[in-house]
Amino acid sequence: MATRPNDSPTGPGPQHLQLPNARELRAQAVHRLQIGVFGLAAMLLLVGLANIIMDRARQAEAGVAGASTEQVDAPKKANSDPLADIGAVPSPEADKPAASAAAAPAR
Repeated sequence: MATRPNDSPTGPGPQHLQLPNARELRAQAVHRLQIGVFGLAAMLLLVGLANIIMDRARQAEAGVAGASTEQVDAPKKANSDPLADIGAVPSPEADKPAASAAAAPAR
């Protein structure tokens, strides 16, 4: 029976297997930690970017919806007087009920 070069009396396999020393174990642990921290930072940046994009989309939708309501409300605002709204100048609409009340008893 011919023996192969990597056969050993205990079975086939490499005979030069060495366990890693403390320095190599520490280097592996640091490498795993660096990869984990980099992955977490990448996910945080990705979620932040998605949040910014979603906020901008909501603002754009609100701007479009606000623009359409402003166009509808614009004629109503054009008829109102800002000074009359705050009470600095008597409103012409306030005089109308008084005039109609004065005209009613005259009938």
